[in-house]
Amino acid sequence: MSRALFLSPMVPTFKPEETLAFFKDLLGFAAVMESDTYWVLIKDGLTVHLLPAGPDIGQMEFYLEVEDVDALWAEVEDRVTEIRHRAPFDRDYGMREAHLDIPGTNCLLFIGQSIR
Repeated sequence: MSRALFLSPMVPTFKPEETLAFFKDLLGFAAVMESDTYWVLIKDGLTVHLLPAGPDIGQMEFYLEVEDVDALWAEVEDRVTEIRHRAPFDRDYGMREAHLDIPGTNCLLFIGQSIR
C-alpha cells in the first residue's frame, strides 16, 4: 500500500477573494495555482485547495497542527476581529487549539498543537 504524504483539504468558498486573503495575508500561504474557478495554496509543504461553493454545500472543518499555537495566535490576533474565532484554549484530548471561521465559506479551521 502506498504511504500517505499529507492531506489536502478542498474548501468550498462562496467568496473566493475573501477566502484567498484569509489564507495568504493572515496565515502566510502562497498560491501555486490560480484560475477563475480553482486555487491551490501552499505553506511549509502543506496545501489547501479552494473551489467555488454551490448552494447546498454543508459545514466543513479541518485541522491544521502547528508547533506553537500561541505564537501563531500572537501573530494573527489583532487581524481576526471581523472573523468569528476562539482564542487558544486547552482540550481534554491533549491539544491546545484556536478556532477560526474561514471567510466566505461554511468552514471552520481548527489550529492546534499537542500539549502531551
